[in-house]
Amino acid sequence: MLKIVIPLLVIISLLHADIYKRGEKVFASVCDSQKLKNLTYDDKDMLKKMIIDQKLCTDLNEKNLKALVAYMSKDSDTKSKTAIKVPPKAKCPVCGMWVSKYPKWVAVIKVDKDMLYFDGVKDMMKFYFDPARFHHKKSSFDTIKVTDYYSLKPIIAQKAHYVIGSNIYGPMGEELIPFAKLSDAKAFKKDHDGKSILTFDDIEEKFLY
Repeated sequence: MLKIVIPLLVIISLLHADIYKRGEKVFASVCDSQKLKNLTYDDKDMLKKMIIDQKLCTDLNEKNLKALVAYMSKDSDTKSKTAIKVPPKAKCPVCGMWVSKYPKWVAVIKVDKDMLYFDGVKDMMKFYFDPARFHHKKSSFDTIKVTDYYSLKPIIAQKAHYVIGSNIYGPMGEELIPFAKLSDAKAFKKDHDGKSILTFDDIEEKFLY
């Protein structure tokens, strides 16, 4: 008898495909899909808790909940591979928080050979406007990048569009939320009660406090 050996990676891939398919079905059939799309979360455990606490789905057993979380986190798992890479011990020079804990909000400034990481655009701009306040003499910077809110990809800060005054908060509270596309910024502003959309040059210190 001919033995057929299926590689372990193939089996795992098939299992993942099955759970994503189940999760997609749950998402579309027994959940408030619009509210699910608008959720902001840092990890799968937080997502799971939000789904349960906010009662966003009906008739959701543990198996279907696990599949739903896997389906919704699928894109985030992929996006994390393209996000700004932050050293584990990097601290925000403005507030002192560990930046790697907040990958969705990372901003970075390159000064000479040094990379300075921030846990959000707001803190980055505080440093940008007054580096001496944070014990840094340099007043011009080689590279400034922020994280696109939807794709989690790094984008040049000077080319981004920023929504202010929305009902979505970052690690330090109210935040300037960056987007590579103006259309995404407009959609986010509408969905999350944003006050206005700014370009990089529009940002003033009064928006940071």
